[in-house]
Order: sequence, then C-alpha cells, then structure tokens
Amino acid sequence: MQDTIKRRDFIKQAAASSMGLGLMGASAPAILKSGSPNENIVVAIMGTNSRGAALAQGFSRLAGAEVAYICDVDEQAITKGVKATKEGGQKKVPKGIKDFRQALDDKSVNALVIAAPDHWHAPAALMALQAGKHVYVEKPCSHNPREGELLVEAAGHTKLVVQMGNQRRSWPNVVEAMQQLKEGAIGRPYLARAWYANTRTSIGKGKKVSVPSGLDYDLWQGPAPRKPYQDNIIHYNWHWFWHWGTGELLNNGTHFIDLCRWGLGVDYPVRVSSGGGRYAYNDDWETPDTQLTHYDFDNETSIAWEGRSCNGHPLEGMSASASFYGEKGTLVIEGNGYTIYDNKNREIKKVAERKVNTTDTSGPGFDLDADHLANFTAAIRTGKQPVSFIEDANKSVHLCHLGNIAYRTQKVLHCDPKNGRIMGDEEAMALWGREYEPGWEPQV
Repeated sequence: MQDTIKRRDFIKQAAASSMGLGLMGASAPAILKSGSPNENIVVAIMGTNSRGAALAQGFSRLAGAEVAYICDVDEQAITKGVKATKEGGQKKVPKGIKDFRQALDDKSVNALVIAAPDHWHAPAALMALQAGKHVYVEKPCSHNPREGELLVEAAGHTKLVVQMGNQRRSWPNVVEAMQQLKEGAIGRPYLARAWYANTRTSIGKGKKVSVPSGLDYDLWQGPAPRKPYQDNIIHYNWHWFWHWGTGELLNNGTHFIDLCRWGLGVDYPVRVSSGGGRYAYNDDWETPDTQLTHYDFDNETSIAWEGRSCNGHPLEGMSASASFYGEKGTLVIEGNGYTIYDNKNREIKKVAERKVNTTDTSGPGFDLDADHLANFTAAIRTGKQPVSFIEDANKSVHLCHLGNIAYRTQKVLHCDPKNGRIMGDEEAMALWGREYEPGWEPQV
C-alpha cells in the first residue's frame, strides 16, 4: 500500500541518527548557484572524459563552488571539461592543464576532485593531501587494499576532508530506507544482495599503435609501471585490465556493496569467496565479466554480489541495486526509492522516485549528485565529517578488493574482522599492493 508518512519530515528526523552519516546536504533546488563568489570553494577537476565532465558541470552549478582548473592528459577531454562548466552556468572559464600537479601548486585551490582511472585515485589523493588540499575522489578510492590503508592514514594525519563519490549515501530516500532497516522494518536483516547487469560488448584484440595526438600517455600511466600503448584501452576499457583497473566489482559493485554494508551495519568480513570468469567473449578483457562473490561476517550476516557485465537481464526489475532480507520481510532499494515486503511477499510500504540509469558512465545526473557534492563543500566550510568520510568509505572498497583477490587466487579468504586483513595466506597477501613506476611510489 502507498505510504502516507510525510517523507520530508521523516528524512529530517532520520538525518541526525542514520548510521554512518555525518552532514546532510541541502535539497537540490537550494544548492544551485547563488551567494557571493568570495565564499566559493575553489576546485580542480582531474579526469574529464566522462564522469569527470559531469562533476565539472555539477560543481559549476553548485552554490559556493568554482571550478578553477580542468586537468586531463587528453586535450579533447580538457575541451569537454571546460564545456561542461559553461553548461553548468559558470561564467569564469577554468584553466585547462594536462598535469594536475600544477593546480596543487595554486594556493587559491581548496580541493582536488579526482575522476581519473582507478590506478590514479589514491596516488593523486595523497599528493593533494600533501599539498594541503581537500579531496573528492570517485569510487573506488584505491587500486588495491594497501592504497586504501595509506589514504585513510593520510586523511587522519592531515585532518583534511576526503569524501568518496558513492553518492547514494546522500540520496534522501536511500537514507530513509537505511533508517527503516535500523528501526526494524524487516526485523533483523541478515542477508544483503547486490547486483549489476549490463550488455557490454567485446573490446577485441588490441593493436600496438602510435599514441594519438594530444594524449600524454606517459602521464596517463603515471604511477603504473610502463606498458606500450594499444588501441583498446583508453578511455574506458582500462577498467578490464588489472594493471590499471579493478573490474566490475569495484567499478559498479562499490556503490551497491556499500549499501549492503551500510544496511547491515557491518565493517569487515571473516570469510570471502568468489568465482566466475571472462565468459562472454574471447578478447583482451582480463577481469571477470561474470562474478559471484560472497561475504560472511561475525554477527551472522552475509552479503552476496552478482556481477554480469555482458548480460543485462535485470533483477527485481533493475539493472543494478541492493536488497535486504530479514526475520520479518524484505526491503528493496529502487533507485532513489524503496519497497518493503512482509514475509508473505505483500507490499507494505513503497517510496518511489524516478528510476536511475545505472549504466550511464557519466553518473546519475546533477539532481542526484547535488546533495553529495554540497555535503563535501559544507564539510570543508564547517570542519564536520562528510557523509562518506574516507575511513568508512574505504571499508566498502576494501570488501570489493577482497572479492577480487578471492577470485584471482581461487581461494576462500579468512580475514581479521577488526581490520579486514587476510590471515594465513601469503599468496593472497601478495595482491595486497602493487608495483609502481620508479619515482611514483605513493607516500604518506
């Protein structure tokens, strides 16, 4: 039946007590451009070919924010980023640069926004923190577990704001759904399920060719050991190569496993297993296109992940989401909405809002990004903890890394629930970190 509670009033009450939350962002209409430019949080955007362009537009539309730099190793992506700020309504044209480190030298810049490939996320964030800049880093916040540990350590030392781009933490109806779980709407939740389904096509067999004009491939590789350029990696397919990417589990699984962990109120697992493979095509794609991963926690709860990169058949009518199963019923997240069922599968509450296109690589759109971006800038101004502060956000990323390590070693991992470290398995721990190009090793 249709819920009759005034949801806005409920959300205001839930905001203060919802687990894992800090500041709540203002509603989207209230955070459009307004106010004195002297109050602006000045940001540099790193990586603007796809998601970064959406963030450039988002920050340019945000009250009290200014995009001063568009940073990308590709001249065409710089053009996209600059255009995005204009479309966002910013009159001042940002400076386009290839090397983001120039922006870190500018004392007027308050924060670095990172949407570069995964192998750049933690190293760039660490450089920004060392330069005294706040950080908004897209998911996943690291390429491997060790980088996540370093980033959490650095954030603790500097006391600067580090927010991860798992924006569902700021979606009002998702916040409300988590509060419903906390208040016992389905009894004790003991199983959470996350999934992602898409119809990605083959990336083929790459050819070693000359680096395209306008692309600084050496800087694109940055901290990753050097490999020759081939024509099926840049700008998106790097996701499917272990050298630069982290596969679908971290590309999209981070969002939904984060919801599962949030809803169950868990941190680190005691046991992780994962299976699957590159089944759909015979090409250069290294990470699994089909992956089933299972996490067990020491409070008698579990999380299950199903990733299907090349078969888009939906679950619960959605290509990606999360659901929770408890003693008295089920709760299903539906974009920025949710439905609660009792144990006889009768709908007892439904909160609906527009569906989200989870296969759009640029993101869900400003109306759903806005609260999360505003929460970041508000945290900078007030010194309060953002909703997705890095110590907590990294725990969700860490779970995804454990899933990939279990997949790559084909082992059941046994973990310390206090810190998520793998116990008694040297082979698995060999994947804890990575090698770096000499001179690019991340430091705290």
